[in-house]
Amino acid sequence: MSRLSSLFNKKNARVLNVYCTAGFPKLNSTLEVMESLQANGADIIEVGMPYSDPLADGEVIQSSSLVALENGMTLEILFEQLAEMRKTIHVPVILMGYMNPILQYGFERFCAAAKAVGVDGLILPDLPLYEFEHIYGTTIKANELDFIFLVTPETSEERLRKLDALSSGFIYAVSSSATTGKDKDFSKVALYLKRLKAFNLKNPFLVGFGIKDKESFDAVNEYANGAIIGSAYIKALNAGEGINAITKTFLASILK
Repeated sequence: MSRLSSLFNKKNARVLNVYCTAGFPKLNSTLEVMESLQANGADIIEVGMPYSDPLADGEVIQSSSLVALENGMTLEILFEQLAEMRKTIHVPVILMGYMNPILQYGFERFCAAAKAVGVDGLILPDLPLYEFEHIYGTTIKANELDFIFLVTPETSEERLRKLDALSSGFIYAVSSSATTGKDKDFSKVALYLKRLKAFNLKNPFLVGFGIKDKESFDAVNEYANGAIIGSAYIKALNAGEGINAITKTFLASILK
């Protein structure tokens, strides 16, 4: 059983997935941030692979990606940083990023490296469904990586059912069609999440985009299995000194 399946078997409500950018705030911060997230209550750690043209990310995460790239972060360095992570990191770890740098690295090489260091799953927003089915999915599955598709309020039921059938780990329910980090009207989000819940999907679903505090975390957890927080955590890291102190304070404010 995968780490993600095991997690959702034990805990199917109020699951907290926290996003961090590899190589931010400093090049060698990645593992320190991950260890701090785990120690302070994150159930899943989503590690963003910095890219100069991220289509789904808002200004805060884009800015952190640019800092990480300026720090010198590359996929080679990321896998070096993660080589020993399973000595200390026990929660599921997901890599989130975009196809261009992965294709430059080599897709099969990337998946093999992810498996070797103990990564559990991938979120690649710009990998089309057709290409997953016909080109890349077999390599992902061969390396025992879960693949998490994104759905939005505009996703048709037919497409949703197909994405659910092909996903493993969980479904990433984007709260709206805006980029990450934007404020949301949760009355509209609630209608969408009620609809998703009524479909009785095969996979659990976590809600991302606009989850930033206890209020928004609690609101989506009325319907979803959990939530994904990214921009708000990156903002917190930007605003203070000391990764563990910042992470402890931030996650305590969400989970209190």
